[in-house]
Amino acid sequence: MKAGRLTLAMLGAGVLYAAPLSAQQRSPSFTLPPPPTGTLQAPSFNSKPDVSSDAPPPDAAFAAFQRGYFVTALREATKRLESNANDPPAMTLIAELYRSGLGVRRDLAEAARWYRLASDRGDPQAMFALGRAYLEGAGVATDAKQARVFFEKAAERNHPGALYNLGIMETDGAVANFVKAAEFFRRASTGGDNDATYALAMFYREGTGVEKDRKQGAALLKIAADENNIAAQVEYAIALFNGDGVDKDETAAGKYFLKAAARENPIAQNRIARMYASGRGVRLNMIEAMKWHILARSAGVNDDFLDGLLPTLSPTQRGAVEEAVRKFVGN
Repeated sequence: MKAGRLTLAMLGAGVLYAAPLSAQQRSPSFTLPPPPTGTLQAPSFNSKPDVSSDAPPPDAAFAAFQRGYFVTALREATKRLESNANDPPAMTLIAELYRSGLGVRRDLAEAARWYRLASDRGDPQAMFALGRAYLEGAGVATDAKQARVFFEKAAERNHPGALYNLGIMETDGAVANFVKAAEFFRRASTGGDNDATYALAMFYREGTGVEKDRKQGAALLKIAADENNIAAQVEYAIALFNGDGVDKDETAAGKYFLKAAARENPIAQNRIARMYASGRGVRLNMIEAMKWHILARSAGVNDDFLDGLLPTLSPTQRGAVEEAVRKFVGN
């Protein structure tokens, strides 16, 4: 999951857990998020140049930002404003530099001021960022209602991050509206927001806000998983292992579990450990099984079955496991 986002905690927890060769049990539902706390998507800037023959030269300010030349980015953005005092993307870029303390002293109030200037001039990224500032109390007084106002302004311009976070807000408490949440997630997903695709997938899987459709949910999970959403990789692997909404394929499940395990997801580490220990979907390999088990256990995922296998290892195998864990941690 991207850093700095409201999250939908939707992770199953039973596959390959209750018994060494069983994959049929899993949590019956996902857990909805707590009320928004202000952890939102960080602004991003698209600096991919248009290479068509009649395209204008690449923008120097944003190109410098993307390359990490933040002092240069500030200088170039300031030059843009000197030639055009109503340049909202340049204002948003300056705001981001102040918000993150890149090339300048970090100043959240100054960042909020620049975001507001850009927002007043119609920049959806600035609207989104200002909404985040109100939610976090970053440079402005905390005000969830004002945060929503700016998210809605950005959403009117189809800002994916704003749409996603409005969807999360619609899941909150007694006034939750899951139908509206699903629509926000759908729009955000269409706009390329990976977390929204995952959230919508889980809505379909559970019949929350939409008609229950495990097949559609699995299809959306695959899209999110292939875009490197870790939670989606775990859920899609579970679906593949169980043949739930998708053709059963333990080998493919193992590949997705391994992707998430390599990115330090403890649930995936536990599941792939089970698979290596039983030789299902992957070749039997006790060294790999115990490596992933130890890593998952260190993150709080306990497993009595795998613990019971540890004493059966030879001294040579134990040494190999220790070395494998060291290499992974070192990486």
